[in-house]
Amino acid sequence: MEHTPEPSTIVFPGTDDPASPWRLYNHLIAGIPEDIFVRDYCLGLNWSYVEADCGCGVAFTARNGGKRTYKGDLRGKSLREVAELSKSWCFEEATLGIAALNAWYARRELLDPLGATYDTEEEEDKGKRGGTSSKDAFETYRPRIEQAGGDAHVVVVGHFPHVENIAEYAKLTVLERSCRDEWDTPDPACEYVMPTADYAFITGVTLINKTAPRLLTLAKDATVCMVGPSAIMTPYLFEWGVESLSGSVVADPEAVKFACKNAAGKLFGKALQMTTINAQ
Repeated sequence: MEHTPEPSTIVFPGTDDPASPWRLYNHLIAGIPEDIFVRDYCLGLNWSYVEADCGCGVAFTARNGGKRTYKGDLRGKSLREVAELSKSWCFEEATLGIAALNAWYARRELLDPLGATYDTEEEEDKGKRGGTSSKDAFETYRPRIEQAGGDAHVVVVGHFPHVENIAEYAKLTVLERSCRDEWDTPDPACEYVMPTADYAFITGVTLINKTAPRLLTLAKDATVCMVGPSAIMTPYLFEWGVESLSGSVVADPEAVKFACKNAAGKLFGKALQMTTINAQ
């Protein structure tokens, strides 16, 4: 049987057409220097990481989508090339691509000059116990939303912990692939729901499954916050209408790697630190 060798390079289709949604991914990939290389990576059960010369990046492990097209070893490849996986329709591959992008962009040396704020471990623990951190994106926006006296329409893409609390002070719609609560609406409803949003909180996982460009277009009249560790921490997303990014930086690479590889251990807090940057 003839053996088909693994491709030596990772290439996915795309276009620089200014009207194409691929321009978001192409711009982010092109921003990574060519001389940064991948040291280690893991496609974990719940979370995945890519570790490179510049640092470590994390993304939520998304499943399904198309079949894997690249099964070779990513170690030793340039970080820019691995970031090309973000354009894959195999969501496991795209997970690693987004983690590669965050390995470059989610770094304190890039975020501090942008006025980034960071959650303390105590604030993270409070959120895990059922409370809310003072830097939680939903709590940060709550005073502004409450000014509408309950009339604001808040659309949340992804069923985040405690998201139901928003229904206490606003009209809430949660777009979710697997509906489980009364506020959940199947995510294809985005075409109908998102244009009516006053505030939109969009999970960073939409960057993995490629729905982010369309959702951001649909939310052009809303105040938009992208939320979660998969959110790519770059001000370029402000050009797409995002007002605030609530993502994360890796504070303890070894703890992050252990948690991803073993689906155990404490990921948020000491290992992965919640981080926020706002459009200027």
